Amino acid sequence: MSLLQDILERWVGRDDPFLISPVGELHVQDLSLRDLGHLDDIGRGDVVALIGDLNAISIANFLSLVDRGTVVVPLVRETVSSHEYYFDSALVDWIVHDRQAVKRTHRDENSLLSGLRRQGNPGLVLFTTGTTGRPKAILHDMSHFLRRYRTPRPALRTLGFLQFDHIGGINTLLHTIFNLGTIVSPRSRAISDVLEAIASHEVQVLPTTPTFLRLMLLSDCIPTLIPKSLEVITYGTERMDSSTLQIIADLLPDIDLRQTYGMSELGILRVKSKSRDSLFMKVGGEGVETRVVDDVLEIRSDSRMVGYLNADDPFSADGWYRTGDVVETSGEYLKMIGRVGDVINVGGLKFMASDVERVIMEIPSVEFVKVTAKENPITGQHVEADIQLQSSSELDESSLRDLLRLRLPKHMMPRRLVIKSLDFSHRHKRL
Repeated sequence: MSLLQDILERWVGRDDPFLISPVGELHVQDLSLRDLGHLDDIGRGDVVALIGDLNAISIANFLSLVDRGTVVVPLVRETVSSHEYYFDSALVDWIVHDRQAVKRTHRDENSLLSGLRRQGNPGLVLFTTGTTGRPKAILHDMSHFLRRYRTPRPALRTLGFLQFDHIGGINTLLHTIFNLGTIVSPRSRAISDVLEAIASHEVQVLPTTPTFLRLMLLSDCIPTLIPKSLEVITYGTERMDSSTLQIIADLLPDIDLRQTYGMSELGILRVKSKSRDSLFMKVGGEGVETRVVDDVLEIRSDSRMVGYLNADDPFSADGWYRTGDVVETSGEYLKMIGRVGDVINVGGLKFMASDVERVIMEIPSVEFVKVTAKENPITGQHVEADIQLQSSSELDESSLRDLLRLRLPKHMMPRRLVIKSLDFSHRHKRL
């Protein structure tokens, strides 16, 4: 049975829309009526860059390409400056955008792609964010990737916030369409458009990022402008700071706050927060094992990727993946406190960049902060911090330093402090 046929059978007798967007409603039955003749020349095993979003034509293209046995590389317009790199890294044969398909030629081969083709299975390629180097091309076997969605689970009306090129956006699409739910696509990911979509269509779940929640908090829309329909906010893709979580938990006492955790290399992981205002969580799910080695989380998952197309295999001989996430443990719960590269050593005194960021974020005028370590010929390393202040703040660098000296031990004080506007990715993550 094809993927589309499976989905259509699940929706028999249902006439509610699967997708609500600014241009109208999409019913699952409409997907089978779409003219997808532009895909006719694309063959099984071809690698297809699909440029789109959570809209009708992109979803129809995606499902049809999976059924054709292709390897789909979902991309978005916001990353157009990197598309050539993505095309080269994934060995793309075709570029599909809306109702256009353009053939692309290359001479390269890849053993992982060849193995997937021999099995006759469709594939999925996702890219890492590339904040610490060139993005890696992650290859999944879609026949394995789709297994978890075939078990029925509850689906609420969900905002399509996480984008089409992100494992979270693909998860929203597949979870919702398999479980008879509805995705509401906002006009844009601007705060006003997100809130308008939630209110207009009685959205129950907002999956988003800590950065976006922080921006919502600073815009004073929490709690007064939060629609009453909203029941759940999930946050992930980057580390949440405890002060922001606590403020939101206090301001929105009736909304369930749930942390998510996952890596594109491992597929979707199940997470249970210790409490709605806690950063401690359990990570697991069917076919998932976890362990902590030298304070770093390692995971073994049945839904792991086939491998990187443009990097070495990161798995141990017995299948464990070292995530690079430094964790604090409390019984069976874990809390992410930073990445391995975030450990700072000043004169033999070790601490996390997040330890400094947490203190700086407690200053009311601070909107965002990024702390890094720099090499130092005397102490080995020292701390530097880029800080974005609220527009109404009257703090200058000297006043900020005075405040930090009262809050931070000497070895954790930033040697260099820059007040500036910080950059954010198209995925609403701090760069």
